[in-house]
Amino acid sequence: MTRIIAGRARGARLEVPSTGTRPTSDRVRESLFGALESVDALAGARVLDLYAGSGALGLESLSRGAASVDLVEKGRQAAAIVRRNAATVAKAGGIAIGRVHESAVHPFLLRAAGTFDLVFSDPPYDIADDAMTADLVALAPLLSADAILVVERAKRSTPPDFAAAGMRLLRDKAYGDTTLWWAEPQPAVESQSR
Repeated sequence: MTRIIAGRARGARLEVPSTGTRPTSDRVRESLFGALESVDALAGARVLDLYAGSGALGLESLSRGAASVDLVEKGRQAAAIVRRNAATVAKAGGIAIGRVHESAVHPFLLRAAGTFDLVFSDPPYDIADDAMTADLVALAPLLSADAILVVERAKRSTPPDFAAAGMRLLRDKAYGDTTLWWAEPQPAVESQSR
């Protein structure tokens, strides 16, 4: 069973799709959110949860003070579960409900508007490296200047090509078979005055 770990909706139970998703373990979520809170990345953040699965990462953010969350999940059954989980968290925490987009990630990124401060990307472990890079390139224009992107993949996976999207790696950490990569937009290089 998956639950919201902390915040206004602490303890709210989340449904998990029976197939096709790989929920982030409680241990990894606890460590991730402790680190995010230590850099003040949650309060008032506009959050995007790609490959949402159950929506646990985005909804945990909402419970802990994010201003909004958009959850993207293409599987019909999983998207329905994310909608129910978003309603559960909103009711339990007395907070805004997350917006659920039943869509593949890449097309969503190409049509999305606005900017995001915190993005979670937890693609299927077998996603091709070029598809992952294409997602990062499409995501880059949607990031605020001080955004944080967290990518979750198998430990044996090739690290994401953040440079192709104008991003830089901040840190990475392995948890068993899972690795989290943190990245941020590269700061614009200021032109030298002559």
